[in-house]
Amino acid sequence: MIKHIVIWNLKENVNGNSKQANAQMLKEKLEVLQGRIPGLLNIEVGIDFSLTLNSGDIVLYSEFISKEALAEYQIHHEHKAVGLIVGELCSARHVVDYEIN
Repeated sequence: MIKHIVIWNLKENVNGNSKQANAQMLKEKLEVLQGRIPGLLNIEVGIDFSLTLNSGDIVLYSEFISKEALAEYQIHHEHKAVGLIVGELCSARHVVDYEIN
């Protein structure tokens, strides 16, 4: 199984929305991907409440059946559509992908 974790920091205001409103919108858009992309087993999205200098604003935790499924997810049209939104909202991104047996 592959675990794919992404942490984003969001810009303060985009499209007239607060960072918190954009985080909630992004959470909803990402969660819709559950069950829509082959090989994606689980998706969980959390919005940070600690608001510290070192915390990210939003995190994606997802599980895939294989590295190939993760690669297919990256190019899937529904994921790419959400990626366009992320690109607009995001000021920083950190990713960790790892495999467990």
